[in-house]
Amino acid sequence: MEQKKTVVVTGFEPFGEYTVNASWVAVQLVVHVGVSGIASSVTLEQCAHNQGYQREDNCCYCPRTHCCVEGGPDCIPSVLQMHELMSRVDQSALGVAVSVSEDAGRYLCDYTYYLSLYEGAGRSVFVHVPPLGKPYSAEELARALRALILEMLELLETQTGPKSC
Repeated sequence: MEQKKTVVVTGFEPFGEYTVNASWVAVQLVVHVGVSGIASSVTLEQCAHNQGYQREDNCCYCPRTHCCVEGGPDCIPSVLQMHELMSRVDQSALGVAVSVSEDAGRYLCDYTYYLSLYEGAGRSVFVHVPPLGKPYSAEELARALRALILEMLELLETQTGPKSC
């Protein structure tokens, strides 16, 4: 059986005489994917929230102040407009339903997404997927994610800054 490979792509900030590091420019979009027990579709999260984190994670950690970034904005939207992204993906051809949400859940997914949006000036995306078999297979989810990522790259070429959430 052929072994699958995993590739992690990173870029670096400016250094030395390079005021713009081409490696960073080439990989400026971060896509996070998490499972949601209540999702029945692939769900594009438009924004993330700074406050309201009160549940402990698997390591029994919960932010003391119940927020991601002290003094940070209450909500940070992605620079990508998720409703437009959803409309550009042919859901019937994929065989997978796609929806948009503005509440990633005030748990690890929302927390991670907020920090990514905060540090990346809105150039991040979070996608929730339903549990395997409820109703989609791993292959169907992978096909949907691939189609969405390709459309994200197209949208990045044409969109300007973030809209408020």
